[in-house]
Amino acid sequence: MKANLQEDLRIKDKKNIENTHNTMRNEFTFTLESIYFNENYIPSNSTRATTNFANLARGASRQENLRNTINMINNRFNTLANWDNPNNDRYSVELEIVSVYIDIDGSGKSFPSIEILKTHIIDHKTGKRIEGIVGNNFSSYVRDYDFSVLLSEHTKDENNSSMPANFGELHGNIFKHFVNSDTYKKHFTKPPVICLSVSNNKTYHRTGNHHPVLGFEYQTSDSSLTDQYFKKMGVQARYFMPPNSVAPLTFYFFGELLTDYTNLELISTISTMETFQKIYRPEIYNANSAAASCFKPSLNNQDHSLTKIIYNREERSQLAIEQGKFAEKHFILPNKSVLEQWSANFAI
Repeated sequence: MKANLQEDLRIKDKKNIENTHNTMRNEFTFTLESIYFNENYIPSNSTRATTNFANLARGASRQENLRNTINMINNRFNTLANWDNPNNDRYSVELEIVSVYIDIDGSGKSFPSIEILKTHIIDHKTGKRIEGIVGNNFSSYVRDYDFSVLLSEHTKDENNSSMPANFGELHGNIFKHFVNSDTYKKHFTKPPVICLSVSNNKTYHRTGNHHPVLGFEYQTSDSSLTDQYFKKMGVQARYFMPPNSVAPLTFYFFGELLTDYTNLELISTISTMETFQKIYRPEIYNANSAAASCFKPSLNNQDHSLTKIIYNREERSQLAIEQGKFAEKHFILPNKSVLEQWSANFAI
């Protein structure tokens, strides 16, 4: 009788734990806010100042910066989408900045967890507005905390070559939870594609694989720290150099990049993110010569051209530290035990 009672209590305790985990998971809810990126764009207070699009919308030349950036995106899009487009002016791209807020306890108090871009394609010939890809640029305060605070503190000891325990797991689980949430599925029809620069610490080799829009595929035998970090977000990486580009881009995605998205969708991502990279990493993406079959990107490359859009790279690095500390103070530390327990028990 006593043994049966103890077993009943164990079962009850197990159910209570499972219910607690389910409740915690259900309480991790997301809300979205969006604003369009155009020449009148003004960043919201919750937007990371280091984010590509926010960084451009500052200073006396902000409108000129924004206008020139949009023109670069549209010109690049039309160059790639050149069929039935004799004057290279058939299409334009609209960019929607999507801010994702997370509420971890159902209190209504939320933290700006993720910021991404959604592309929309305007076909001026047919008058249609075509849905593009969501993802593109990727911004996260927690990512700033991981790299600019946690990892920085961990590696102050030159002899410490290891990574912090569970590095990137909380961030990755939050992202996967968002992509699998009802909120994501309600607003977006396809999984996200994130497009970033290749690593300047790795060597990339061109393969014989060629896609009509993505261009030649490159591969590397050694994944970068960013690749490893994004893998914990559930995505895989492939590297392609689009036609008339000078360096490959990194594409992070779920599923099948080459078959899950249309050519116009892929072009909207390429034209947007290549433009940002030309501005922020001109040594690689606005170089005066194209990547060879064996390519090691370098931020010390002097043979490159500058766009008319100037930014302060050093300031951007400092802001990443400040924003990482902001996440630590307002999100990580106040919710440390809840976040750790949730992440440890997370399962899709």
